Amino acid sequence: MNVSLEEPRSTSEYWTLIRDVGVLQVKLLIDGFRDLILLPASLIAGIVSLAKSSNGKPGPQFYRLIAVGKQSESWINLFGALRNAPEEVEPPVSFGAADIDDIVSRVETYVVDEYQRGGVTKQARDRIRQALETMQRKNSQGPGSD
Repeated sequence: MNVSLEEPRSTSEYWTLIRDVGVLQVKLLIDGFRDLILLPASLIAGIVSLAKSSNGKPGPQFYRLIAVGKQSESWINLFGALRNAPEEVEPPVSFGAADIDDIVSRVETYVVDEYQRGGVTKQARDRIRQALETMQRKNSQGPGSD
């Protein structure tokens, strides 16, 4: 008589899910605590970098802190449980190639250009309003309806 010591597949999947939910909660706490520490630390590091300027360049303290933050982000691996997702889980909706840094850069370029042309004009306000309306229409249509 062969007795299998393996758990039924569905029971194993339930325990994997329960474990992943618990681990995500711990990771969220760690990530939140890290962010709570980084908020004042980044301001202090930025001020120290400005104060320790030499040869026309700011000190490296702020960017060293950013490097540590990036390492901690990788270590926390907040969404690592996705590797356990069932095959039928659809791939995540793509946010596109741009990230927040790209968006900030575009806005910054736009604002600087407008400033150099003499300030925000009525035409610029109209373009901003039109862009916001376009974004709102896309969001109301739902993902994937480009």
